[in-house]
Amino acid sequence: MKKLFYGGKFYLEREKFADAVLVEEDKIIEVGSYKDLEKLDFDEKIDLTGKTILPGLNDSHCHISCVGAAYVQVDLSSCTSIDEIVEVTKKFIRENPKLVEKGIRTMGWNQDLFTSGEKRILNKKDVDRISTEIPIVLERVCGHICAVNSKVLEMKNITIYTEVPRGGTIEFDENNEPTGVFTENAVQWIEQVIPEYTKDEKIDFMVKALKYAQSVGLTSVQSNDVSAPNTYGDFESIRSIYEDNLVDIRYRHQFCAYSGEEMDYILNGEMKKDIYKGTKLKFGPIKMFKDGSLGASTAMMRDGYVNDRNNHGVSALEYDLQEELVAEASKRGFQVVTHVIGDGAIEETIDAYEKSFEDGENKLRHSLVHCQITDMPLLERIAKLDVGVLYQPIFLDYDMHVVEDRVGRELSSTSYAFNTLDKLGAHIGYGTDAPVEDLNPFPNIYAAVTRCDKNGFPEGGFFPEEKVDIYTAIDAYTIGSSYLEFEEDVKGRIKKGYLADFTVIDEDIFEIDPIKIKDIKASMTIIGGKIVYEK
Repeated sequence: MKKLFYGGKFYLEREKFADAVLVEEDKIIEVGSYKDLEKLDFDEKIDLTGKTILPGLNDSHCHISCVGAAYVQVDLSSCTSIDEIVEVTKKFIRENPKLVEKGIRTMGWNQDLFTSGEKRILNKKDVDRISTEIPIVLERVCGHICAVNSKVLEMKNITIYTEVPRGGTIEFDENNEPTGVFTENAVQWIEQVIPEYTKDEKIDFMVKALKYAQSVGLTSVQSNDVSAPNTYGDFESIRSIYEDNLVDIRYRHQFCAYSGEEMDYILNGEMKKDIYKGTKLKFGPIKMFKDGSLGASTAMMRDGYVNDRNNHGVSALEYDLQEELVAEASKRGFQVVTHVIGDGAIEETIDAYEKSFEDGENKLRHSLVHCQITDMPLLERIAKLDVGVLYQPIFLDYDMHVVEDRVGRELSSTSYAFNTLDKLGAHIGYGTDAPVEDLNPFPNIYAAVTRCDKNGFPEGGFFPEEKVDIYTAIDAYTIGSSYLEFEEDVKGRIKKGYLADFTVIDEDIFEIDPIKIKDIKASMTIIGGKIVYEK
């Protein structure tokens, strides 16, 4: 089956465009002018009516399972006070008795968005105001700190003698009573009091999330959804989605593994299944977590926080263990991507990576996820060692309002350094870290190009020297993300021989006022030559 897509502005590479593409099955076989391509054989013509067409957008790092779970959880993302969180959650309990009978686990609140009452991290007393009858775990939007109620503390028998999970913390007050606040690895540990979703529940909400991804113009996602203690079940749910052809979007695993034995289980078991031999579902890197978040003040900072010099953040993965795990992964041929936000976390992770390199080269394309707080020596070292970076420019929408208070102006000026790192030649892919931010790629591109928040603040941009142009931003979302999954010769360009993945948009992103980029919508999403979404 040959399809001729024509009548659009196809972006090929910087300042180069075409107006027609011929597709056979799922591959591009010709790119050029409609005048030339209409003379060739084809079975179907599809008129794109003057729209702009990008290579399929590829989110380099997200959490599709968490995006999906939000459909069945209370939404706290717009709450502007502790009182509102309490009332919204109470209302959810009243209206959804079956959903909450085993407890509530959700994420989304952000104390920095509070406009009334105390502007602080939630604690046990706050959550007890919601209910003490069912277990409740409320994670901050970053997922690196949570507050629980007394019921959870009772179920886990939390006391001053409780063994703290490695790479996490449990907070106690001056009387050695638990405050209900947990950070980093202790968050994942404590939330296990709430039963896991069933396989069918997980499939249902993940399909909704993946279809939403298609509707905003994504043709590929690289998603971290698999981790202990439910590694097998997580793999099984995602595999079932693709075995039953429930979605078309391409999915690449970023999975957690914390021992050589766990890596071998995956390498010799799950990875050998036939479903992974196709083009839709792929195995990717091992995902590790090194530190926390800026908003929770748990990101690892070499010199501490300017508003709390004694706080250097939380190491979720101690260096000796990190070095060992990176070595174990590298020995087995696994790429590693690591969550790093603070400069201390970035430095230690680069150290661990460099020690694992074969002949001094980063052949496995080990990469940094987030890579927010940096100075020039760190940026230069990242580029020199060819360590990949999975950036989320949209984080600036919130972070620009707090970063100087956390790390100071000087360090802020070299952080979120999208332009500098690009000019240094680093390999960069863009993503959203959804559900931390929405999967919609266009506010993300807007943030990279303008360095303004969604309200257009500040005029001219936050440290505007780090703006990138529109070509750089789109390339990071396409060929850049593809490079970081070893698929730069397969997808990420509108080019002969590449997969026919296209994102058709309702505005000319190359000509529009940059301030309007955030409002662009996908008109059509095409994966392997098949229209999977049309507005």
